[in-house]
Amino acid sequence: MTAAATSARMDAGPAQQVPLLSVRGLELHVPSSPQALRLIDGVSFDLDRGETLGLVGESGSGKTLTALSIMRLLEPPLSGLVRGQVALDGVEVMALPEGEMSALRGRVLSMVFQEPMTSLNPVMTVGRQIAEPAMRHLGLGAAAAASRAQELLRLVGIPDPARVAASHPHLLSGGMRQRAMIATAIACRPALLIADEPTTALDVTVQAQILELLGDLQRELGSAILLITHDLAVIAENAHRVAVMYAGRIIEEAPVDALFAGARHPYARGLLASIPRIERARPDALPEIPGVVPAPGERPAGCAFAPRCARAASRCHAEAPPLVQTAPRHRLACWEPFDG
Repeated sequence: MTAAATSARMDAGPAQQVPLLSVRGLELHVPSSPQALRLIDGVSFDLDRGETLGLVGESGSGKTLTALSIMRLLEPPLSGLVRGQVALDGVEVMALPEGEMSALRGRVLSMVFQEPMTSLNPVMTVGRQIAEPAMRHLGLGAAAAASRAQELLRLVGIPDPARVAASHPHLLSGGMRQRAMIATAIACRPALLIADEPTTALDVTVQAQILELLGDLQRELGSAILLITHDLAVIAENAHRVAVMYAGRIIEEAPVDALFAGARHPYARGLLASIPRIERARPDALPEIPGVVPAPGERPAGCAFAPRCARAASRCHAEAPPLVQTAPRHRLACWEPFDG
């Protein structure tokens, strides 16, 4: 199926019982010695229209690489090492020619990158950068696209959109640049929006505004959102489901309420325990997970978390647990989980 046919199918509405995004067995293994670097190690998940899935984990867990692999934005030679299946509304996109995949980016799926200052073109005005997707994918003329850019800036809460549209990125605050990135990402009303750490380095007030904006846009556009962050508080307030990543794998996935009420994987439970709470007798004495995430070339033969896990048994050090369904809408990869 061509990119144009894929776009038309998505515009027509959701197919029966087919997830908007389906990822199966996504891998990025880089040949190395003495063992391959397993940057992404068999990631699988689904995402429905109108749903927000939070992807959480420490730095180096593979969250951003997963997003870039789905978008097919990795540069060679990494791009040639990605394996697995990624389907948009039932249409496999990993095998599409680059020209057809490029036609889908911005039109059907779009991404808000982690650092807007390096993602926005410093020598191009903000308005021009927002207008380009509409010109390319929707066929708008320059004047119509410029008008749409100002409308989008207004939609994301930027005052005086005409002035901002005529400005270059370095003249904007961090919060305004992030809003401009979101305006660019939603210019063609994509069905899927990937937001990679959309509030990193922003103050708390601006963080709340950005997240509220994403929620408002989702309700208006009906888009699905893959929300990537290391901040569990952000997930608690904004996601429907959460998938916890560790060392390139998903180790637990559940509805947000269920995970926060009783995470079963020791790593997921440790992350939750580290969230600051007002009721702590000593707020500065936060529980911590001992050790560090193993480097991709130094991961053990068994469970990657076993060297840091107080519950690890001999089997944990010898054999990696599979990710299995343990309850409706709950998946877990652990030999020694906590009770639900």
